[in-house]
Formats: sequence, C-alpha cells, structure tokens
Amino acid sequence: MVEDAVEAIGFGKFQWKLSVITGLAWMADAMEMMILSILAPQLHCEWRLPSWQVALLTSVVFVGMMSSSTLWGNISDQYGRKTGLKISVLWTLYYGILSGFAPVYSWILVLRGLVGFGIGGVPQSVTLYAEFLPMKARAKCILLIEVFWAIGTVFEVLLAVLVMPTLGWRWLLILSALPLLLFAVLCFWLPESARYDVLSGNQEKAIATLKRIATENGAPMPLGKLIISRQEDRGKMRDLFTPHFRWTTLLLWFIWFSNAFSYYGLVLLTTEFFQAGDVCSISSRRKEVKAKCSLTCEYLTEEDYTDLLWTTLSEFPGVLVTLWIIDRIGRKKTMALSFFVFSFCSLLLFLCVGRNVLTVLLFIARAFISGGFQAAYVYTPEVYPTATRALGLGTCSGMARVGALITPFIAQVMLESSVYLTLVVYSGCCLLAAVASCFLPIETKGRGLQESSHREWGQEMVGRGSHSPRVTRSNSGSQE
Repeated sequence: MVEDAVEAIGFGKFQWKLSVITGLAWMADAMEMMILSILAPQLHCEWRLPSWQVALLTSVVFVGMMSSSTLWGNISDQYGRKTGLKISVLWTLYYGILSGFAPVYSWILVLRGLVGFGIGGVPQSVTLYAEFLPMKARAKCILLIEVFWAIGTVFEVLLAVLVMPTLGWRWLLILSALPLLLFAVLCFWLPESARYDVLSGNQEKAIATLKRIATENGAPMPLGKLIISRQEDRGKMRDLFTPHFRWTTLLLWFIWFSNAFSYYGLVLLTTEFFQAGDVCSISSRRKEVKAKCSLTCEYLTEEDYTDLLWTTLSEFPGVLVTLWIIDRIGRKKTMALSFFVFSFCSLLLFLCVGRNVLTVLLFIARAFISGGFQAAYVYTPEVYPTATRALGLGTCSGMARVGALITPFIAQVMLESSVYLTLVVYSGCCLLAAVASCFLPIETKGRGLQESSHREWGQEMVGRGSHSPRVTRSNSGSQE
C-alpha cells in the first residue's frame, strides 16, 4: 500500500522541499490575515470611515473564508489536492494584488472578501503535506510548518514599517502577495498525492510519484505490486456523519470553533487590556472613550508596531511546547491541556494585576491557544480516511471561521458592558473544548493514515510500522 511505501522511503530531501513550499502557503496566509490589523486604522484615517465600516472590512474576509472552506475541501477530494490548492492560491494572488488598486471603500470590501474566499483553500496544503509524511515525522513536521505562520506575521509587520510611511497601504497589499506568487510558481513542482491517485484508480501515476520521492530521498523503492484500494465516492458530506465518524466530526467542529473564537478573541482583548493598563481600568476608560467621535483618527505608531511584534512572538514557544508533548501524551490530551491552560489564564485576569503580570498571562494564554490550534491541524488530517480527508479539514476550517466571525461581538461589544462576563465566556468555552478533546473517540498517535472508509477505524492502521505479514494480508485489497 502507499502507506508501506511512504514508511519505507522515509523522510528526506523531497519532504524538506515540500516543507518549505507548504510553509510559504502558511506564511502568505498569515500575512493576508495580519494585514487586516494594519490596513483597518489606515483606511479609517485616510477615507474617514466610521467604526462599523472598519469592522466590516475584517468580517468580510472571514465570511469569504467560512463560505469557501468546505468548497475547497470538496474540490480537493474530488479533483485532487494539488488542483484545489493551485486554484485557491492563484485566486488569492489575483484578488490580493487587485485589492491594491481599489478606488473606493465598496471595491476594497468586495476584493478583500474574494481574497478571504481564496484563503479558505490554503489549509488544504496540510492535507497534501500530511499524505507524504511517514508516521514518525508527521506530527513534528506539521507543527514546524506552523512556525511559518508566526514568521509570516512578523514579516508583515516589518514590511509595514518599511512600506507604510513611504509607499502607502496600496503597495503594502501588493508586496504582501509576493509569497503567494513564489508559491504559485513552485506549486507546479508539487506532485499529486499518491494516496489520492490510488483512491481514484490511477495506479501508474501513484507509482511514478513514489519512485520520484524514493529517487530524491536516495532510498530504495519497496518491491512488490502497489495495492489499489477500493475506489470510493470522494468529497461527500454524508461520509463525515457515518456511524464511525459522526461523533468525531461534531466534536472536532466545536474544537475548531473554540480555537478560532478564543485565539482571535485574545488578539482583540490584548489591545484593549494594554491600552487600559489592567482589567480593572477598562470600565473607567470606557466612560471617557464614549465621548469621542467614531471618526476620531489615530495612525499606527512605531510603538504600536512593536507591540504587534511582541504579541506575535508568543506563538514560537507555543509551537515548541506542543512539539515536545504531542508525541508524548497524544493529540487529544495536547488539545485538552492547551484549552485548559488558556481557560486558567483567562480566569487569572479577573485579578487586578499590573501590566507586567498581565503581559505574562496574555503571553502564556496565546502560546497555548495557538498550540491547541496546531495540535488540531495535526489530528484532523490523521483521523479522516483519504476519501474525506480534505473535506473533513475544510469543514473544520469553516467552523473555525464562524468562531472568528462571532468573537469581535464578544471581545469588543460585550466588553463594553462587562469585562468579567467576557472573560467568563472565553474561559467557559475553552473548558468545554477541553472536555470535548478528551471525549474524541479516536487517538491517532502512533497510527498511519487511514486509506479506506469501509473499515473500522484503526483496523488496518495498527502496527503498520512493524510491516508484519498479518497486517499486509489484511490490506490485500480484497473487497469485503
């Protein structure tokens, strides 16, 4: 099977190249998201936009991502991982550059929404990447790819420092699309997933891909005939709700929702808390701010860019902690621990702590919630079979966008009424997500990727690394 070939060939030069290319996709995604926090205050000043129009500029990107995530997953399952990824990248690149030429607010609103529609397909790079990784390297590699997200956000802030004072926001939008352009060029080097080719009955193409990987890695190609799995309908939503996967799908949807809801909520709350000095000062500060006009304009300063950099840097320790524990305690417990630590830090914010302690708590909370996000990106492609892997990841990503859409109403609107109620909402949501992580019926640690959805989960997976005769016979391709 493809699983045997991938394990035998191992990790090498091919996977290193694939890591860099997949990382570029994540870097581009992070830059397109980070630019929202830089673009919003600039347009607020330059075009004299009221606050609700500034907020809408952010929301429309998440609406685009939410509406397209399932579609890109469906395309990737039906027409191939490479096809779906290539179209989404070219789409995002085109509208990303075009948005730099927007003459009025309505145009940039539509164009950034279309950019969001394209970004919804970027998570499919993880699907393609995971299907080329041997079992022992999979978790570490997917987590290390997340480092490119943090690099992308840092790079975007540094680019803004250089570009905004001289060339302006239009050039920033255009230059921010450069990693996408580089990825679009390199994307043609990418092979189609051998697992997908086998599932769609294209045995010769799958063998050619595996031979190419073996040659690049300098490893021998395993002997024998490649077994063709039962050909299945791909990209069907109903397959996510079969008895084997129904509970897993529902729990994962809530976990992804909670991840994005809490992650983006914390990003918004961080600015509010830093401006106030501590939680207890926010209510008094709010009373003073209410007297200000909604069109009051404040450009970003060097100090603001520095704060953006500091808050972003917390994601690096988040990756390292998750990397250290995910193969020790498993995927489920890693997600549960991340949610629990975030919830605990949120409750500690009830105390009237000084700015230094506040910074430490926010740093720890963001590190762990980003770590939980990374663990979810490892677990989700592992738990679904090849026929529905891209769709499963796509629908989870769509639910994450729902959380990102809702969170401004909690972190900004509810905060006006009650700081403590806001913190309770985030803390409570993450406690429930921690419980949901523990109740996931499948632990994917130490297991290969599942090829067929016609078998009980794990029946063909356990012990693949040992290449035992019994396991090989159980996957002989006979139709049950």
